[in-house]
Amino acid sequence: MRCYPATSILGRIGKRVGETVALTSGTKLGPHEIVAPVGAGGMGEVYRARDSRLGRNVAIKVLPASFSSDSSRLHRFEQEARAAAALNHPNILAVYDIGTKDGSPYIVSELLEGETLRERLRSAPLPVRKAIDYAHQIARGLAAAHDKGIVHRDLKPENIFVTNDGRVKILDFGLAKLTRPENVGDGQVLTQTLESDAGTVLGTVGYMSPEQVRGKPADARSDLFGFGTILYEMLSGKRAFHGESAAETMSAIAREEPPELTETNRNVPPALERIVRHCLEKNPAERFHSAHDVAFDLETLSSVSSTTARVLVPAVQHRRLGMVGAVAGAVVLALALGVLLDRVTHPTATVPSYHQLTFRRGTVTAAKFAPDGQVLYSAAWDGNPVELYATGSGSGGTVSTGIRDADIQAVSKSGERLLITNRTEIAGHVRPGTLARAPSSAAPRPILEDVQDADWGPDGNSVAVVHYVGQGFRLEFPAGRVLYTTATGWISYPRVSPEGDLVAFLEHPTFGDDSGAVSLVDLQGHKRTLTSGWSSEEGLAWSSSGKELWFSANHTGIALDLYGVDLGGKLRTILRVPGNLQLMDVGRDGRVLIAQGQMRSAVIVTSRGQKSERDLAIADWSLPRAISEDGQMALLEEEAEGVAGGAYTVYLRKTDGSAPLRLGEGYMGRDLSRDGKWALVFTQTSPEQVVMLPTGAGEPRQLTHDAITHRSACLLSDGKHVVFAGVEPSHQPRTYIQDVDDGGPRPVTPEGVAGAVSCSPDGKSVAIAGEHIWVAPVNGGELHAIPGTSRSAIAGWSVNGQSLYIYRGGEVPVKVYQVAIADGKQVLVKEVAPADTAGVITIGRLHASADLSSWIYGVSRNLNQLYAVHGLK
Repeated sequence: MRCYPATSILGRIGKRVGETVALTSGTKLGPHEIVAPVGAGGMGEVYRARDSRLGRNVAIKVLPASFSSDSSRLHRFEQEARAAAALNHPNILAVYDIGTKDGSPYIVSELLEGETLRERLRSAPLPVRKAIDYAHQIARGLAAAHDKGIVHRDLKPENIFVTNDGRVKILDFGLAKLTRPENVGDGQVLTQTLESDAGTVLGTVGYMSPEQVRGKPADARSDLFGFGTILYEMLSGKRAFHGESAAETMSAIAREEPPELTETNRNVPPALERIVRHCLEKNPAERFHSAHDVAFDLETLSSVSSTTARVLVPAVQHRRLGMVGAVAGAVVLALALGVLLDRVTHPTATVPSYHQLTFRRGTVTAAKFAPDGQVLYSAAWDGNPVELYATGSGSGGTVSTGIRDADIQAVSKSGERLLITNRTEIAGHVRPGTLARAPSSAAPRPILEDVQDADWGPDGNSVAVVHYVGQGFRLEFPAGRVLYTTATGWISYPRVSPEGDLVAFLEHPTFGDDSGAVSLVDLQGHKRTLTSGWSSEEGLAWSSSGKELWFSANHTGIALDLYGVDLGGKLRTILRVPGNLQLMDVGRDGRVLIAQGQMRSAVIVTSRGQKSERDLAIADWSLPRAISEDGQMALLEEEAEGVAGGAYTVYLRKTDGSAPLRLGEGYMGRDLSRDGKWALVFTQTSPEQVVMLPTGAGEPRQLTHDAITHRSACLLSDGKHVVFAGVEPSHQPRTYIQDVDDGGPRPVTPEGVAGAVSCSPDGKSVAIAGEHIWVAPVNGGELHAIPGTSRSAIAGWSVNGQSLYIYRGGEVPVKVYQVAIADGKQVLVKEVAPADTAGVITIGRLHASADLSSWIYGVSRNLNQLYAVHGLK
């Protein structure tokens, strides 16, 4: 075992350089005591030392005294040393201290055990798997340095150190440039003859970028070129550019392409060779956009077989596993074609790069960047429950955290995770659960019930929450301090600004529906709307600059696009791709996490005499609203853009699958009259009004003309009365009854008792599903709460009217119980689920006939994949 300092070993032990001060064992440099010399090189001598304060071994590099004679040079050296010391990354040299001894500057750094990459490559090229591993670590280290504005400018195998446990360290960040005399530019050649092939000039010149060779300034893209030459050498065992002299080597860098890697190593997959070639582009603008791009390409490549990985276009990768459908393949192909078309028509435009992170069949429900470079995401794969996964670690691939039924909400700077567990569907997208905190190495600890969504404050301790309280929602920051309240709609995606002075959120005026606006509230509770009128909106994040809010939404239909809105309300389109795009997170470095795929809502029906289930969906977003008592007719609602044009449209369809009959525009179609002649729906106005649409000849009849916001409705069996839940201005929600022919609404329940309503077969009572299920006589009488029905939905009434069929949304399969109204006794009567549960987000909106011979229910399915995108502006 050999020990080396985390600095370049540029020569043999005992070699003296310039005017460097020679130190003997026992010499003190501040709290550091010299133990023994380690080596020497072109930039000074290196010693093993002991830090007496912290009791650790360190390396000290003493630079030539000539540095101190040039004050400008010394100042720049000190600046860069301090900048390097500010870097805190496992793949970068740790610098502890700087100082001066007898006029010679010195650097104190960590002491490592292992060897330089140069020594590692002396015998043979690296195996492909090992080369990818080392390259990925180097790229992550470069990305961390570049994020802080520090460029290396002298990457080469001598400046890459591999420890005995396989960790890669980048050495001497920036010292190559800042320790040169002022009159030595990047274009001048600093060469070093290594004792290998006689007469061959190696060293810095062989790893310079074309712009450095031409004497132009070097930036982060120059590091990517040097990185490419190192990766080439790790795979082939030969330098990418070499000549008999420095001039010939520089000429090759500027004008020639290195030999194909497959000429020297047939095991190199084409995808990996493309990565190398992309790094070695002569024009800096044509290389990868950043080291983050390189790291993610290598991360994705490491998670697939080296013999099957392929790249459709540079930085756009795709892999099909198992039963990933043709839709996903078509979407990625469309993305690739879009990138190619953009490059043809806009050759100088910035093209986003897409890095696929997941490859299984199912749904990614949430995803967040972690401070250590990982991506944490929640997903339900292959019909299994939601589970929390981690990807983007140094080992590559995806690893389960072992935490189930948990949606990742946010990750603090310290790596602590914020989760929502045990979600329960209340209505549509409203699915509150238990908020929990989970340090990276610990199980979740519950902290608050009934939370829809949450986010960390910038301090990593305070939490912003959307708290579901009865029939209303509260936006709280920190938790417990109410900034905004809504009683008629709901709130999602709270996002605290980087400064912690604002909280952005999505505001939805209709309970359960995801239409709405992007809003802001300050810490004094002053709320303003930035953009509104969206048909659907999901996903919200502050941009990396903190000057915009990015969100995924649409004006019509189901498929979402990515938009940005600044704090003044100026809106712009950021990204449109085929299929559905949902924003998951925006990293501080500008990377974006999106889930892209296909969403669809099926309508499954089983009716009398039908041997198997049938899908009655009209297009891609059909919702079941009612089934006739004989099981022959179904009331459906459709929102697909191509069918409904962005408006909610109501259809009547026979359960045998016959062509649907369009009844007209309407929202939340709720009921069919007992004789099947009328459908009960809401208008798409504000506030919504209750309307009856004829299923045959006749004209629509608007039943209400009031200021009540109507939520749910049903028709009594006599066909002459409608019962609905709603909210009057300045009042709490309650339940009302109204004559169909004349008269206004009359309260059935006190304020605070409202929810989804279902009228009894005899027309004398109404069941109300709110915090729990109540049963109320429609003509006055005592209100009865059924015990044990918290958070339950109503599927229907029994024939005798003495019990209800209830279920809890969000479960797969959904368990349906018959519950006695009198005492709350429950009996399981059915489990409902489609044969294929992959990608199923929720099963709900169940409706059953009184004798349980006919069923209809909705299945929301989202088959998507997670991508990291770089280059979005």
